[in-house]
Amino acid sequence: MSFTRALRAAGGVVVAGALLFGTAPVASADQTRKDQWPLTVFGVDDIWKVSTGKGVTVAVIDDPVDGSHPDLKGSVLPGKSFLDGGTADRPDGKYEHGTAMASLIAGHGHGPGGGDGVKGLAPDAKILPVGIDLGDKEESYAEPLRYAVDHGAKVVNMSFEDFGDTSSAEKAAVDYARKHDVLLVAASGNSGSSIPHLPSSVPGVLAVGAADIDLKVWKFSSYGSHIKLLAPGLHIRSAGVETPYRLANGTSDSTAYVSAAAALVRAKFPDLTAGQVANRLVKTAVLPDSMKGKKLPDRHYGYGIVNPWQALIKKMPKGSENGPLPALKDGSSNASSKDAQQAAESDKGMSTGVIIGIVGGVVGLLVVVLIVVLVVKKKNRRNGPPPGGPGGYGGPGGPGGFVPHPPYPGHQQQPSAPGAYPSAPPTQPPGR
Repeated sequence: MSFTRALRAAGGVVVAGALLFGTAPVASADQTRKDQWPLTVFGVDDIWKVSTGKGVTVAVIDDPVDGSHPDLKGSVLPGKSFLDGGTADRPDGKYEHGTAMASLIAGHGHGPGGGDGVKGLAPDAKILPVGIDLGDKEESYAEPLRYAVDHGAKVVNMSFEDFGDTSSAEKAAVDYARKHDVLLVAASGNSGSSIPHLPSSVPGVLAVGAADIDLKVWKFSSYGSHIKLLAPGLHIRSAGVETPYRLANGTSDSTAYVSAAAALVRAKFPDLTAGQVANRLVKTAVLPDSMKGKKLPDRHYGYGIVNPWQALIKKMPKGSENGPLPALKDGSSNASSKDAQQAAESDKGMSTGVIIGIVGGVVGLLVVVLIVVLVVKKKNRRNGPPPGGPGGYGGPGGPGGFVPHPPYPGHQQQPSAPGAYPSAPPTQPPGR
């Protein structure tokens, strides 16, 4: 497969150099954190009370990652560079795309309480850097992807795009990842066209487009029937290599945020398959009012803008093991073959006597439940509805008196994420 691309990566053009770090002074640490408007939109103060991504490894197949950056130090595993065969936790010259993506996923900031610098959406996740050449070189992501799967990644971030054909080795690597219960997330591309880019259009990969500061589809975000989600992708502050921080536009950044959201969900619900994690992400996404009643997924919006808060707290069934992703051709699911084998052995080892005992126990339990329901129903007729009023989980009067956060302004609550987006974008100009 050819890695020749219209852009080095799906990260867009970076606003740096003279604009940020040349004639102008470097943005202060406080300003750096303020510039991270997606964290405000997502409502991370509430999110991090529920999940921080701890215990989940996210592979970043990209440029090598600078593991010594103050906002990433201690969060980056050695990994492997397929450029020189060494580790991938050191910067690759002037190339910083991998470092930027890693910081949006698992940056922890620095200074007292981590209050300065860049913070990722899943700050306690670990980054497994897998270095590849994003330049004009014949290279396949098949081996790097298999490496990521074999070294513990539960989510793989692929913020790059290609216009060639998917090789049989790459298709096999994607299937290999899915059979090992790994969620693959990839950028749709920055050409603003419906031409399918790879690897986002490979069946089984969660394709991500970019939303702007007004939470509308970015005009350069590529689209198509394969798009599943959008995430913030404009005016994105992230960690750099040549300079401490950078500002960029692109579906690369939005992909990193979706990978981080997946890490949050995997940490909170470790029993869910990769497909079921994707299911929570798409079923809690936010849609603009203009999309109300339209068939989903939409070619531009997919299922909507990722909403990690609701993905973590919403009560919903697990759904099928594949979720919104197509089933593998051999009929297997995202769940690992080991889990399937354990389940089969458990079923096979159940004797007839045990089954009869279970059935008897269930019948007895149902009788008890029926009696309780009748008693409660009779009591409610006397005393009226329970305190707190209507509105189940997440509504007024729900468990713990929880009241949902306001929705994104002008957007349909499907449902909402906490917080509201800033009234104005960062003071620096956009990257493109």
